[in-house]
Amino acid sequence: MRLTVQTDYALRTLMLLSVSKGPQSTKDVATHYGISQNHLAKVVQKLVVGRFVKTARGRGGGLQLAQLPREINIGTVVRAMEDFDNFVECFDPATNMCVAIRVCGLKGILAGGIAAFLTHLDRFSLEDLVPYPERLSNALGMNDNVLALEKQNAAVFN
Repeated sequence: MRLTVQTDYALRTLMLLSVSKGPQSTKDVATHYGISQNHLAKVVQKLVVGRFVKTARGRGGGLQLAQLPREINIGTVVRAMEDFDNFVECFDPATNMCVAIRVCGLKGILAGGIAAFLTHLDRFSLEDLVPYPERLSNALGMNDNVLALEKQNAAVFN
């Protein structure tokens, strides 16, 4: 099984926001991870629709978690980002053209595997993905940016 890049970016975005000291722009998130801002914008839209992230426009705006990290369930996020209904052709009766559907056990076995996978993910929250917030913040270079911004603001206001 392989998750899509969108799900990967969604989980990484949520992790970054969980350690952020304030709102982050899509550009900020993309820069911290070295990923495409355009692709990330599509991911963020899904995160907003799923009510995992909220956005605010204007000065001081950006992306923030819509819930506490311990309230964001990883299984729920993955379900919102992935299309498990079309995991294989036979999952969708409208497009299924497989001639072996009536005698094949693949659909049931795969469905059980997906269910077990999602049940496992349901045991974890966003908080579980970031056991060491300060280390993640350091790895993403976020503390360096905060310090640089503080120095810049001190120079402007002094």
